[in-house]
Amino acid sequence: MTNPANLLAQRGLIALLPRGFVARGALAAGLLAAGAVAFVGPDRLLAQIEGERGIAPVVASNDIEIGNIEVDATGKNAQEAKLNGWREAYKKAWEAAHGPALDVGTIESIVAGVVVDREEIGPHRYRAKLVIAFDRARAGQYGAGNGGVAVRSAPMLVIPVLTSGGVGQVFEVRSPWQKVWAEYRTGASAIDYVRANGGGADSLLINAGQPGRRSRVWWRGLLDQFGASDVLIPAARLERQWPGGPVKGFFTARYGPDNIALGSFELNASDDSAVPAMLAQALARMDQIYTDALTRGLLRPDPTLSVDHPTMEPGLASLIAAGRAAEAAAAAQAAAEHAADEAAAAEAVAAQPVAPQPKPGGAALTIQFASPDARAVDQALAAVRGVAGVDNAATTSIAIGGTSVMRAQFNGNADALAAALRKAGWQVSVAGAALRIRR
Repeated sequence: MTNPANLLAQRGLIALLPRGFVARGALAAGLLAAGAVAFVGPDRLLAQIEGERGIAPVVASNDIEIGNIEVDATGKNAQEAKLNGWREAYKKAWEAAHGPALDVGTIESIVAGVVVDREEIGPHRYRAKLVIAFDRARAGQYGAGNGGVAVRSAPMLVIPVLTSGGVGQVFEVRSPWQKVWAEYRTGASAIDYVRANGGGADSLLINAGQPGRRSRVWWRGLLDQFGASDVLIPAARLERQWPGGPVKGFFTARYGPDNIALGSFELNASDDSAVPAMLAQALARMDQIYTDALTRGLLRPDPTLSVDHPTMEPGLASLIAAGRAAEAAAAAQAAAEHAADEAAAAEAVAAQPVAPQPKPGGAALTIQFASPDARAVDQALAAVRGVAGVDNAATTSIAIGGTSVMRAQFNGNADALAAALRKAGWQVSVAGAALRIRR
């Protein structure tokens, strides 16, 4: 029996794992492969990647490519007519690249290549549609490409999502939207487009559901597979009015793992045969939206996708921030409750009677008395307060059924207070500054 891991590796499914993950051991790859086969079966899994799905993109270069240059030139013979036509194309392309005024000889020295889309050669006439490629380094010396061509973006993975008939697709089938992106000559754009060919495991890795993912770990693994720094999602939705009738297209330029919309527009096609031209026009407008965003500084790679210097993804960062805010609120509430408890304790201490302090010329005397009940406490306080010269008297310790203590401020000594209390019918014993009284 064929090893499931080897079977998937032969079909390119090993690309399902991030590059670093695969490098850490074949065991993990084998487990994932075996699990995938066990879950859906090898026949069904392979059916999702086999067949004619992808469209290989045209070769991308760093040259400044200017397309759709049409010329109609004449000459003494066919060769001279073609030479005149190409020179005319050089000048038109140089103007389209926003280059300064130069003679045709200098412009010709900057040309890196010519791609013929269509040409008609007669004895004395030459008509053609050409793509002129300028060497970016040499053209940059003259300031060509100031319209956004000279400065290029970071590598951006393109996921062209097409929704037609209510079904979203990328590489599941060969779609006209994928086709125009594959045939687009990216050298003329300020955006460094990274285009997958859609074959092999690409249809599994990149599908219509991928833009809905938010996991930075998944995105980092995917972008690392294609050597990209961020992702662009040109989304197209086609609505047919009736079979064979007009087709309305809705287009949205999105970017980033959070699927942020940069701009949208609508186009119309008279019938299905005009759809490819409409999609090509939509691609040009998409490229302009992305170029404008790059010029305004909006098309910067998401820092949370950086492998070298990764930052925390927004969802997790917001959860941590919310947790820290909750902890701070709980700490503030606990501090407030503690302060309230301390204030209540201070109020309780302030409400307790304060023993009188001695005044100049007087004495603070301690008086013990029997207190079998509350009435005895009141009687003892009344007797002491009734003595002439007592400024203040208050209990400091009450023991019902035992001996209570009071403290009195008296303008005299302990013997004078004892004599006054004896006259009031109390039995008094004196020991220094302390008195003991009873009935």
